[in-house]
Amino acid sequence: MSELKAIVEALMFASPEPLTIKTLTKLLATEPKEDIVAAIAALKEEYQRPGGLSMVEIAGGYQIVTRPELHEWVRRLFHERTTQKLSVASLETLAVIAYKQPVTSPEIAEIRGVNTSGVLGTLVERRLVKVVGRKQVVGRPFLYGTTREFLERFGLNDISDLPKVEDMSELLGFDLPATIGETTPQTALPFDGTDEGEAIH
Repeated sequence: MSELKAIVEALMFASPEPLTIKTLTKLLATEPKEDIVAAIAALKEEYQRPGGLSMVEIAGGYQIVTRPELHEWVRRLFHERTTQKLSVASLETLAVIAYKQPVTSPEIAEIRGVNTSGVLGTLVERRLVKVVGRKQVVGRPFLYGTTREFLERFGLNDISDLPKVEDMSELLGFDLPATIGETTPQTALPFDGTDEGEAIH
């Protein structure tokens, strides 16, 4: 049981998205569901103790995050990290999200033509992208959108201030997928009001 609990804890900590019981059951296919549920319950109890991390239930799943009262310290770390240059793959994925949001990981992958899970994790970690909801289709995949930090980083007042895709391609120095420009971006960020109080991974 202690080994299973450790595995569940590691998965929750490593995942950029909240992990549902369904996902955990799929990942830990050899373990009985009731044991996984018991491991989650044991972890919840353990994380009641004082410390730097807490376990939260969010978007129908579980995640290990920094405690809200310590966010100011963590923000300093992420401020330093966001000054680092983004890779071409990250910039391209970020552009897809900015122009098409809210958008799911499979939709982003389809537009870019490559798997985006690792890159998405980097963008979430750098607080340029966040989960803004779930798409009401089979599997209810997470929907991603840009954050207020994204606007600040790129000097935009609103998402509607994004330049044309062709101009963005020129600014970035590489061609973005042509399908990005097929629809107009939203003028407001989904659930933007939650940005200040959201948990930081």
